[in-house]
Amino acid sequence: MPGNSSIMGQENCESYFIFHGETSLGVGFRTFLYFLGLAYCFVGLSAITARFFQSMESVVSHTRKVVDINPYTGAEIIRYEKVWNFTIADISLLAFGTSFPQISLATIDAIRNLGKLYAGGLGPGTLVGSAAFDLFPIHAVCVVVPRVGELKKIADVGVWLVELFWSFWAYIWLYIILEVWTPNVITIWEALLTVLQYGLLLMHAYAQDKRWPYFSLPLPRSERPEDWVPAEVVTCKSYSGPCNNYSEILEVGEDENRNVVDIFSIHSGSGIGPVYQNVPGTDETPEYSNKDSPEKMSLEDYHVFAIWRQQFVDAVKLESTEPRKLNNLYLRLARISWQLLLVPWRLLFAFVPPYHIAHGWIAFICSLVFISAIAYIVTQLTDLISCVTGINPYVIAFTALASGTSWPDLVASKIAAERQLTADSAIANITCSNSVNIYVGIGVPWLIDTAYNFFVYKEPLRIENAAGLSFSLLVFFSTSVGCIAVLVIRRRTLGAELGGPRLWAWITFVFFMLLWLIFVVLSSLKVSGII
Repeated sequence: MPGNSSIMGQENCESYFIFHGETSLGVGFRTFLYFLGLAYCFVGLSAITARFFQSMESVVSHTRKVVDINPYTGAEIIRYEKVWNFTIADISLLAFGTSFPQISLATIDAIRNLGKLYAGGLGPGTLVGSAAFDLFPIHAVCVVVPRVGELKKIADVGVWLVELFWSFWAYIWLYIILEVWTPNVITIWEALLTVLQYGLLLMHAYAQDKRWPYFSLPLPRSERPEDWVPAEVVTCKSYSGPCNNYSEILEVGEDENRNVVDIFSIHSGSGIGPVYQNVPGTDETPEYSNKDSPEKMSLEDYHVFAIWRQQFVDAVKLESTEPRKLNNLYLRLARISWQLLLVPWRLLFAFVPPYHIAHGWIAFICSLVFISAIAYIVTQLTDLISCVTGINPYVIAFTALASGTSWPDLVASKIAAERQLTADSAIANITCSNSVNIYVGIGVPWLIDTAYNFFVYKEPLRIENAAGLSFSLLVFFSTSVGCIAVLVIRRRTLGAELGGPRLWAWITFVFFMLLWLIFVVLSSLKVSGII
């Protein structure tokens, strides 16, 4: 592995990405090109995030028809209840989906290492680095995004404590199997137990949400607001065709990022344009399905292929800068350049079927497939950067890969912190993503490699530079205690984890970012053999 003794190394790299002529280019120019390609892949992840969230929103908003009999009159009472429990949706769809870039990268890295006795370091390094990025920078962003003076607290502390316990236990468990039980070696049983603990997390969180006796903490749940998500009117671009209620991009106000899609409300239509229809905070609340709703969506009469065609039209059309009052010529040129940069990605992702088909499941799966494809390209570029520059792959994983692949996590938590009336989903996405990173993101790849080695070579899977990875876990655990302590202090003093006075919010932001820098610097120095 290049760069085991230092962050930077010197050696001639004969590998290439597209054509062999790349090897004749200078080291600096090749490094610049590969980093540029890596950045463009992260832009692609940003573009697919909007479509992924729309599909997940459709999945979570699915309802089923329930018929009850009035015991006094014998009349049928028809109601519609949510298929998905919000706690399970946070842990599974939201956390798993936003962590899928890291999971895909780690799985691809494991498949490439099949037949080798040593596991690849790219996947575990990215997942541990992603956990640090989730916990520190994303928490920092969520603290400052609420409006000035607005406070948002966790409504269900019991569920959050369960999720937090399993998140911390995941990294304790990883340290135990790396350093205590079988040092520097992973057995098939350890990998299997790692994956199975994700199921235990789901069951425990559901038991806490439903307040099952003996399986839940006896903590009261704060009363959730009647409007779980406040109604907010949105505007859409005016086309000659239908209003783009099924288009890729929905704009929330004039100052919002047009790639941001609200994942906590159901899009519904009115005679004027699309609006947000609130999602109730409980699973049993009656509501109308799309088919029986008195406010039917105005676009349901359009054929699915017409809607699909509109996606391609939207992909190649540039957004007008007039509504955003961009009077500065340079700002307009910059925005147009950014939109042109996104056109290839939007055109590619327009092949994802409309998210209202099959309750969004087809679009959900197709989005994950595209994310996996981008993750594969990212692994190739990362190998080339490590080969050309001699930078330790773990260092790249802790920094560039962890930050780039955690973009969906950042977007999801930012949206939740802005739109939801509580901090539950914003913080739950962070803690649950960290759990998913270990139980699924590391567990599944290691299970693949250990099973292959067990049945083919009768040997366990060996971990190269396990000491560096274990050290990173210790640093992460130590700094995470400081992060959680600050959240608890904010709860006790300000009454909420997110928002509050702008000065204190920014002080918290700086502190969290400092903790992240401590983790990155110490981990990079350790895996490089400097400390």
